Amino acid sequence: QRQIILETIQEHKEHLSAQQIYGYAVSAALNRLGTVYRNLNTLADNNMIGRVGMISGAECFDWDPNSHEHFYCRKCTRSLTLICRKAAERLIKNVPGLRIEGHCLTVTGVCAECASKE
Repeated sequence: QRQIILETIQEHKEHLSAQQIYGYAVSAALNRLGTVYRNLNTLADNNMIGRVGMISGAECFDWDPNSHEHFYCRKCTRSLTLICRKAAERLIKNVPGLRIEGHCLTVTGVCAECASKE
């Protein structure tokens, strides 16, 4: 079951919710949505996938377990990976007394495609 879920996330290269993964990977092994949630949490807890956070009201997961940044478009609800690691790390390191183990930074706004339609 975990392998099916992991392969589905890696194949789609999107920030997927449990519901989306369930829809993509419907099989006899994944006959319950609760099974998907349990396995996603286990994969994330073991650093095999990453947690993106809430997108459109659902927790989403990432094929890349390493800390990185995202941009969320509030118009089309797409989530894109950003490349601004150095800036994010500088910001986080300025908080004294914390032992940082990872981060999930999401910037919200309107993507270029949606902005061009306004």
